[in-house]
Amino acid sequence: MSAVGRPGELQSVCVFCGSSKGHDPAFVRAAEAFGRLLAGRGITLVYGGGHTGLMGALADAALAAGGRVIGVIPAGLAERELLHSRLSEQHVVTGMHERKALMASLASAFVALPGGLGTLDELFEIWTWAQLGLHAKPIGLLDVNGFFRPLLELTSQIVEHGFARRENLELVLVDDHAERLLERLADRLRAE
Repeated sequence: MSAVGRPGELQSVCVFCGSSKGHDPAFVRAAEAFGRLLAGRGITLVYGGGHTGLMGALADAALAAGGRVIGVIPAGLAERELLHSRLSEQHVVTGMHERKALMASLASAFVALPGGLGTLDELFEIWTWAQLGLHAKPIGLLDVNGFFRPLLELTSQIVEHGFARRENLELVLVDDHAERLLERLADRLRAE
């Protein structure tokens, strides 16, 4: 999997997050703040290409702060008027598998924000690819208000029951502070 930018530099971050806003206003605030943070650091945002929910809040904040935003959306979702119309670059693809592969190829790192089943699907696929050695790009969870705590408990159970090794869990960095998470991702990328 190739990445945008020079090797060893955090040039682009693929963000997985909800197409809904969720019930906690902190989720929207975190998405907006993360979009502004990426733009402020000159890091390209790669995301699912929609205009609703946390995805829309993230993209709108990055764009408003002068950032570069690349969307990747399946044609079926674009046809249902979920397509964000003001992005720096928008790719309309045939389906979800192509979407995930293209987003992965455009990113030098990955971050998951709160979201639903689609967010978890994207996170687990990219995590599995790392486990299998298909990429060495850093992965992070921005743990807004403990959103990912139950998931982390489940993954610990998976290790305790012998279905994964502890080092597989360590492939994902977890932090509740966005700037610190970005620094940790950049450090891990430089170490690769």
